[in-house]
Amino acid sequence: MGDIPLHRSDYLIVPLLQGFEWFDESLQRSLVANGQPALTRPESMVMMHVQLGITRPADIARSLRITRQAVHSTITSLVERGIFALEDDPDDGRIKQVVLTALGNAMRADAKQIVDQLTDELTRRIGKRAVQALREAFVADWGSPATITLRGG
Repeated sequence: MGDIPLHRSDYLIVPLLQGFEWFDESLQRSLVANGQPALTRPESMVMMHVQLGITRPADIARSLRITRQAVHSTITSLVERGIFALEDDPDDGRIKQVVLTALGNAMRADAKQIVDQLTDELTRRIGKRAVQALREAFVADWGSPATITLRGG
């Protein structure tokens, strides 16, 4: 995967992570190449959650399974750089929610175009059937997260 080390593994979680890292790194490089600010991986993850409509910092922290302090630090960096703004939550004025600024919305628009083109590039690299199989596997209902209890443990 280019600059990202590719490790062969029988564990499905390894190529899943590598695929995510390829997409995220490609997206971040492309955004910078098109004049957008560089984002760290944590900033990128928070931005993705905001795109999904998760805008309360506590909800973002819960979804990412990291501390509220870590999320607040990341959000503060994005606010200081003009990508996010914090506004009162319309449902509860005691709580702040993240909103995209004009710069954040421009990044979102560029990111959408880049992700579409990255999907096209991946299709050229691994084939239409493989990309379709990935899409079908990831949109399938996997159900609730599983808990595995090991025998004898």
